[in-house]
Amino acid sequence: MEYGPDKPAFGGGATATVLHPIILVATILVVILMLVLPRRKVAIPFLLLVFLGSYGQQLYIAGIHLFVLRIIILAGLVRVALASKGPAGSRFKGGWTAVDKVYVLWVVFRVLATILQERGATGAIIYETGYLWEALGGYVLLRFLIEDEEDITLVMKVFATIAVILAITMINEKLRNQNVFGYLGSVSILPENREGTIRAQGDSAHAILAGVLGVTLVPMFWWLWKSGKTKMLGILGWIGSTVMMLTSVSSTPLLSYMGAIVALCFWPFRKSMRVFRWGLVIALIVCHLIMKAPVWFLIAHVDLVAGNSGYHRAMLIDQCARHFWDWWLIGTNATNTWGWDMWDLSNQFVAEADTGGLATFTCFVTVISLCFSRIGRARKLMEGDKQKEWFMWFLGVTLFTHIVSYFGISYFDQTKISWCAFLAIAIAATAPVLARGDELAPDKNSNGNRFKSTLESIPREFEPVSRNARSLVSSSLASVAWSTRHPSNL
Repeated sequence: MEYGPDKPAFGGGATATVLHPIILVATILVVILMLVLPRRKVAIPFLLLVFLGSYGQQLYIAGIHLFVLRIIILAGLVRVALASKGPAGSRFKGGWTAVDKVYVLWVVFRVLATILQERGATGAIIYETGYLWEALGGYVLLRFLIEDEEDITLVMKVFATIAVILAITMINEKLRNQNVFGYLGSVSILPENREGTIRAQGDSAHAILAGVLGVTLVPMFWWLWKSGKTKMLGILGWIGSTVMMLTSVSSTPLLSYMGAIVALCFWPFRKSMRVFRWGLVIALIVCHLIMKAPVWFLIAHVDLVAGNSGYHRAMLIDQCARHFWDWWLIGTNATNTWGWDMWDLSNQFVAEADTGGLATFTCFVTVISLCFSRIGRARKLMEGDKQKEWFMWFLGVTLFTHIVSYFGISYFDQTKISWCAFLAIAIAATAPVLARGDELAPDKNSNGNRFKSTLESIPREFEPVSRNARSLVSSSLASVAWSTRHPSNL
């Protein structure tokens, strides 16, 4: 790809500053607040600006796009750097977990792959530096801001407020054919019209992303209501998210919403999920063997909203599978040659493969797997405490809802910050539970030492006890130790 005055910059985008005076003032105010507010409250101005006016707002300087999102993330990272470390020697709740490490690898692999595809072109380096800034910087900031259940509650209250505001603007968009965020200059004032139906998008880059943003918040709004943290905001957030899904008039958000409901209904079977998971795998394999087309063409038969692109999604997966050797190493920038509209990577999993190669795809899937594992283990450890179990179950439902959404769209606007927020919430919620579980878990290698210390703790007043009696005590304790190590033989 060539770059120059007659060629578009890598990744496209505006070639001039797009920054409304209102957003400029809001940005300055948010930066100040993020530096002076108590840590617990920093998320409030950050999230409000990210999701209510930041999309497309930027300073354009010498070919570099300084988006508002990046500016406030930078302010947040300064706050992280100035913060003192906690008792465990880390600024992040639960320390730097496996999820964090794989997430960082995912971002690094994806950035390096694109730079290598473009052979180190200056435009590609600038573009990927911006992506690194957002994806990694936003994640680190939210991991720092969300530490415990109180922080999670506050963040979800903010999201509920955002959902209500966006729902109102999207209703206006549907009824008046006018997107109020268009007056900021970052999106079109006239919304998209598909087959005579207006698709509201709010402050998102696309109507699908607006609907997905709302739907992926629904399970945690259910948690706000059920936990009693703030029932009213939970209900309002739920209503707002539902309105966002309906006004976006897109199949992907609707399928994700249905997925959330189905996942919620599996609560009575929470102890038997392994059976259902393997049953789903077997069912897909059987379908693949008996269908004339590959199993992923089931997506092509999804037709919930007029004009949906189910066939396009199926073809994306199909062409990705057929061109494995084109992308497996560092991805590819030639997907537009695979077929009609194959440049439109409307599937997050395909986007990870085609953009970053097998290593990037593997890390992305591993992050999801590790999150499911953490949530599942935490739920099992909380058995008996229904309120905590429900909390973990709602986290699992949220993750499942994101996965369903990923089959219909890739997150390329501020929606990716909501994904980072969820990962931070999942880690903060499970960290204390898993830590207590590790403390209570029996250490097989320490059984002997533990029982030895028990023997040594016998008071000296019992020294006159005969050796036979002491031998009996020792053998009894040894038997208990053996039974602990071999419970299946009892």
